[in-house]
Amino acid sequence: MHLRFTPLRRGDLIAACCALVLLTGERTPHAQVPADLVLINGSVLTVDNRDSVAQAVAITGGRITAVGTTDQIKTRIGSVTEVIDLRGRAVTPGLIDSHVHFSEADALFTVDLGDASIKTIAEAQKRVADYVARLKPGEWVRGRGWDEGKYAEQRYLTAADLDAVAPNNPVWLTHTTGHYGVANTYAMKMAEVRKDTKDPPAGTIDRSADGSPTGVMKESAMGLVSRLVPPLTRDQQKLGLVKIIKDFNQEGMTGAKDPGIGQAKWELYQELLREGRLTVRVFALWSGARRLEDRAAVLARAQANPRQAGLAGDGMLISGGVKMYMDGSGGARTAWMHDDWNKNLTDTDTGNAGYPSTPPEEYRQIVTELHHAGVHVSTHAIGDRAIDWVIDTYDRALEAKPTRGLRHGLIHGNIPTDRAIDTMARLQRDHDAAYPDASSTFMWWIGDNYAGNFGRVRNQRLDPFKTFTRKGVQWGGGSDYPVTPFPGRYGLWAAVARETLNGTFGATPFGTAESVDIKTALRSYTIWAAKTMFLEDRIGSIEVDKDADLAVWDRNPYEVATAALKDMRCELTLVRGKVVYRGASR
Repeated sequence: MHLRFTPLRRGDLIAACCALVLLTGERTPHAQVPADLVLINGSVLTVDNRDSVAQAVAITGGRITAVGTTDQIKTRIGSVTEVIDLRGRAVTPGLIDSHVHFSEADALFTVDLGDASIKTIAEAQKRVADYVARLKPGEWVRGRGWDEGKYAEQRYLTAADLDAVAPNNPVWLTHTTGHYGVANTYAMKMAEVRKDTKDPPAGTIDRSADGSPTGVMKESAMGLVSRLVPPLTRDQQKLGLVKIIKDFNQEGMTGAKDPGIGQAKWELYQELLREGRLTVRVFALWSGARRLEDRAAVLARAQANPRQAGLAGDGMLISGGVKMYMDGSGGARTAWMHDDWNKNLTDTDTGNAGYPSTPPEEYRQIVTELHHAGVHVSTHAIGDRAIDWVIDTYDRALEAKPTRGLRHGLIHGNIPTDRAIDTMARLQRDHDAAYPDASSTFMWWIGDNYAGNFGRVRNQRLDPFKTFTRKGVQWGGGSDYPVTPFPGRYGLWAAVARETLNGTFGATPFGTAESVDIKTALRSYTIWAAKTMFLEDRIGSIEVDKDADLAVWDRNPYEVATAALKDMRCELTLVRGKVVYRGASR
């Protein structure tokens, strides 16, 4: 069954005009004027403070003017009102991805290895070989998305694997996490990476037993090779944005936080906004400094593009603040931990507790200066030691200069200590700060890798959403695409199910004690995510006077089985009351 887009009949108009039903309550305060668009006969999941469920919505001038029963909303129908009969379909606020590297340029123009159907090294090699066949000798092979946790061999791709299919072309393939990659011998020769090459600060060159590089480079070591790879063109980058905007809308997604951008991408966003093609709200974070000598330039860029300018307009493009890094990856076992990493669930990676990607005291000074300048900061932190350092830094900065409403963020925050969670709860309550942007899809898409690396004990602490709710910590849900697929329905499902993709260490190695219900999961992708974008008064719930960013679904997420959440299909998406995606109807 599909949505029915119903033309208004004369009899309906007469009945509507003569109706004496009054719309009452806080949700319908506007004078009763004809709406531009009404959605009727549905289940409207408002995600308001009461988690109200209505039947219908009226929209005028891009804003919600009434929420109530179908009979009430019919009184808003005028001669030019578009009427959409939902026929029982569910409506939610448009979904928001609170952490997404917003572009599909790599998927369009490079080797795409982020396909779950690739289950062996040989299948990954074939993808590379097929790409090489289109190139001339010496031309670069660039790709992304490989993940040893998905391969039967359960090991990294290596230079030897790539040499077998690309002996005459330099190759650089980024891991799905973005925190390590693999080069072939040709590329390593170009980069002058040899047996005697030392690890750079905050980076690791993976080596075989005799000390020879395997081709795998982690964290800052990636730059030894990646700096040589020709960048995509501006036109390719723009096409990557156009593609992901379209695909977001098709998934009922209307907002995105894009962390770590530079000037070139900001200018592309501005161009798309001017062209009327930016139909996803973007809250962008500028790339932060990793050295003290770079901090002044970062601050100047943030101050030249103040957050308030975007918020004062239509809220479609906001320069939100600065993204910082504290550590690396759970996949690469480079994130900064209190205790050594595990391997294969029960083994210990002895002597490896990861490391900070920014010198800790320098990080603290940079963040403190940004805070004192009134700039929002969100920091990538995966490991428990990194999380403690970040949250303690925010706490100290706020104690030195109490400032409510900067909403400093914690990106990922995979395994926070109890102390960190308690501090987050206090900072949210007292300073409106320390909001996690958590990716529940890590447990699914890279969960087999993660489970082996974090180990049995720490696995139970991964993404502790139930503890968050119990202690009053709000968070935004995000995909970290291209680390994991971006459709928000996957994140909703993963927060409830906590299942891995392949079940290498069992279907639920992270346990289910920290699962949350679908209502809580939906909040993390709507109103709580909107708050991390400073837009909770404009979007994130279906309430009068808010912008009409809405998604219509083929099923009611509050009523279906958990497994069915992952297969939800969006049938209609609105942004500011305008239809930006409409599925097939009959």
